[in-house]
Amino acid sequence: MDGATSSGRRLQRPVPGLITQFHPFSIARLPRIEFGSGAFSRTAELTRRFGKHALIVTGARSFPASERWAQLLQQFSTLDISYDHVTIDGEPSPEMIDDAVKEHASANIDVVVGIGGGSAMDAAKAIAGLLGVGQSVMDFLEGVGPELPYKGPAVPLIAVPTTAGTGSEATKNAVLSKQGEDGFKKSFRDDRLVAEVAIVDPDLLSSCPRDVIAANGMDALTQLIESYVSIKANVFNDALGISGLRAARDGLVRLYQSAGADTDARERMAYASLISGINLAQTGLGSVHGMASPLGAFYPIPHGVVCGTLVAAATRTNINAMLEREPENAAIDRYARVSEVLSQRRFKSIDEVLDKLVELLQQWTYDLKLERLSTYGLTPSALDHVVEHSRGSSMKTNPIVLTDEEIKSILIERM
Repeated sequence: MDGATSSGRRLQRPVPGLITQFHPFSIARLPRIEFGSGAFSRTAELTRRFGKHALIVTGARSFPASERWAQLLQQFSTLDISYDHVTIDGEPSPEMIDDAVKEHASANIDVVVGIGGGSAMDAAKAIAGLLGVGQSVMDFLEGVGPELPYKGPAVPLIAVPTTAGTGSEATKNAVLSKQGEDGFKKSFRDDRLVAEVAIVDPDLLSSCPRDVIAANGMDALTQLIESYVSIKANVFNDALGISGLRAARDGLVRLYQSAGADTDARERMAYASLISGINLAQTGLGSVHGMASPLGAFYPIPHGVVCGTLVAAATRTNINAMLEREPENAAIDRYARVSEVLSQRRFKSIDEVLDKLVELLQQWTYDLKLERLSTYGLTPSALDHVVEHSRGSSMKTNPIVLTDEEIKSILIERM
């Protein structure tokens, strides 16, 4: 590693199968999870358990044009479920949420069903949280408004992901954006926003374009890595995280190469994404997502592209910073464990295992054709502005506090 100070240090491993440290931890509420091929067919049945009038929130194009949309509506009709429909074009903004809530607040909605990628599910989460509240979402967004305490109630939510990336079906935050030079990307966050049911059907990934598979898959991988090395990592989430990393290792490139046709790869990535969402909700994330917030606010960069293009550079910078300033930081050995899982190898030295991790992440970034940041308009003159706004909640759980120059170096490497 460039700047490494650990030459000759051998890996320190716990006895296999034993947990060496039981630090206190808490696990926030999770949805009921229905996972597996064909699980989508239960959507209407599960919706009916919450009432007879649903608000369906989807993306603007892909899902409403699919055969599954027609099938769902037929099932709703059979079960005597009436519905209203909201479409979300692009990443949801506070204005979109407030407009949807205003339009449907008096419609006596019993349940909200969010179907789509992370944007549709985040929108559904926010709408469900506000239908019975009578306030703007700006009242509750972190860091941009009065940040009033959210008291609810939220309308029950069913989350149905059609991509494998954000894990939003398992989280308590709805990410909303305002784009532009003075834009922001912030969360409306509360345990009461967690979906009652998450329906994770890998078959829904079969129609994802390759670029979506790549970006979303690298988002899931980044979330798995960042939650595993987070300062809030714990033994419960560690176990889930390792299984998610193995699933992403064996599924991501195969799913991309098959353009969604590989059934086994779909299942692995649907699982990896779900686990990434569960873990980030409990442990927080890290530097990649810290930078993703301002980049997604200031430029039209898809969130998964930001994660995929930055994760190798950010991992190297985190590791080198710890080796230089905090050589006893436990996250060094955690990165080593991630490397061994992803590469399916054992290594003798810290240098070798950490080099391999960065090399592997760089290779996946190349193989999956993740764009550089300059493609979306980032210029050297704007770097300080991005760095200044990168220290939100995700950066606070990074395993080491990075300097402004270190953050800038990550961005420069991927411009």
